[in-house]
Amino acid sequence: MTFDAFSAFRMTGHTVIITGGAQNIGAGIARTLSGVGAKVMIADLNGDMAKETAATISKDTGNDCRGIKCDVTSLGDINAVVDATVTAFGGVSTLVNNVGWGGRHDDPAAITEDDFIASYKLNTISAYRMSMACLPHLLKAQNATITNSGSMSSAAPAYDILAYGTAKAALNQMMVSIAHMLAKRVRVNNVLIGTVMTAGYGDAGIDPEMQERLSHPDNLTGRPGKPEDVANAMLWLCSPASGWVSGQTINVHGGGNVVRLFGA
Repeated sequence: MTFDAFSAFRMTGHTVIITGGAQNIGAGIARTLSGVGAKVMIADLNGDMAKETAATISKDTGNDCRGIKCDVTSLGDINAVVDATVTAFGGVSTLVNNVGWGGRHDDPAAITEDDFIASYKLNTISAYRMSMACLPHLLKAQNATITNSGSMSSAAPAYDILAYGTAKAALNQMMVSIAHMLAKRVRVNNVLIGTVMTAGYGDAGIDPEMQERLSHPDNLTGRPGKPEDVANAMLWLCSPASGWVSGQTINVHGGGNVVRLFGA
């Protein structure tokens, strides 16, 4: 029998929920996990787009991918997604908490309490609620994993998106703690994502001039990220290939900015 070094990356028999998977990075993750054999449920606030993306992925991969509307700040919606996934696929083995968003502040010195609370609900609490809703099913699964889309803004100064970065920093601590809570039963990891050029930057209020600068970063790889760069890291963490990895926060950001001791 020929040795297959990629067998541990295949996810045939796995059932996945991915939040915020209708477009951008989330759609790339959904496509990759479906491409290695997983059954995927895309849960997104835009239910129609979730279904359209799922149909395209199913056509591309030949595997069952479905879409469902979900407001991750609604516990009722979260429970409905989990129930629909179990009904469709027989369980949940893999959760990707990918959903997240944060706009720029016109005046970072005047962020309202409501802005902070809304960011925390979307970027932090939603991941906790979805994880706990999936937990009874994850505990029955083989290679059960929770993997979270974090942000480099959670680990570096980012006053122009302060509410978002703060909420993502809370996500890092919360999910590492959950990894210890679920030790030996469910693996939990975070991916801190750098600049990935998608339509989401415009939606977050980043003007075209800034987008142009971001598309030519001074990082160790010399380019911005692509959705598949994040998706490939997610594949490793979700699949049996990373079976000895849990409680980790991994940077996927082009290596970070080039450091020059004596300047450029």
